[in-house]
Amino acid sequence: MDAYTLATDGACQRNPGPAGWAWVGEDGQWAAGSLAEGTNNIGELLGLLHAIRDHAHVAKLTVQADSMYAIDTYSKWMDGHARRGWKTSTGAPAKNVDILRALIAAREERRASGMPDVVLEHVRGHSGHRLNGWADERAVRAAQHGAEGREGTWSSRGGHPVLDVSVDAPRAGEDRPRRGIRNRPSGQD
Repeated sequence: MDAYTLATDGACQRNPGPAGWAWVGEDGQWAAGSLAEGTNNIGELLGLLHAIRDHAHVAKLTVQADSMYAIDTYSKWMDGHARRGWKTSTGAPAKNVDILRALIAAREERRASGMPDVVLEHVRGHSGHRLNGWADERAVRAAQHGAEGREGTWSSRGGHPVLDVSVDAPRAGEDRPRRGIRNRPSGQD
């Protein structure tokens, strides 16, 4: 596969609390995971990490995220934290170091195999962006699993149904997708 676009998201109940992460691709493929204890930022970073790892074979990988924290961490901050011995620019200990190390390793693996870096695009969350809506739905559902004590990962590649991303994702608490054509992202007509 030469090019692929997906959206990532993270969710948390009672930040910190049960957390979830997810990515959802333009073709409805998806993955999500839950943690019994985490933060929203951990969910956002794990969504990005799994998206990159799960698509290591994609030459032009575009990741859409509503989290500027995740985008800035990957594109601006994590290398500086590593150079400073996992300290922030103010000297405070960097948070989520294990995830940052994994993100750096995933990026370096892409580079070592001759792949270009991931393209990160910011999208507004909860604004009708269809893939982001689905990523949010999967992450929230995963956080709910975490709250029930069910830590784990689920994916369409692991036997779960592919999502119909031509329709809007269900809202929190709903189980059925919404049929509508409003706010359809470009390229999804």
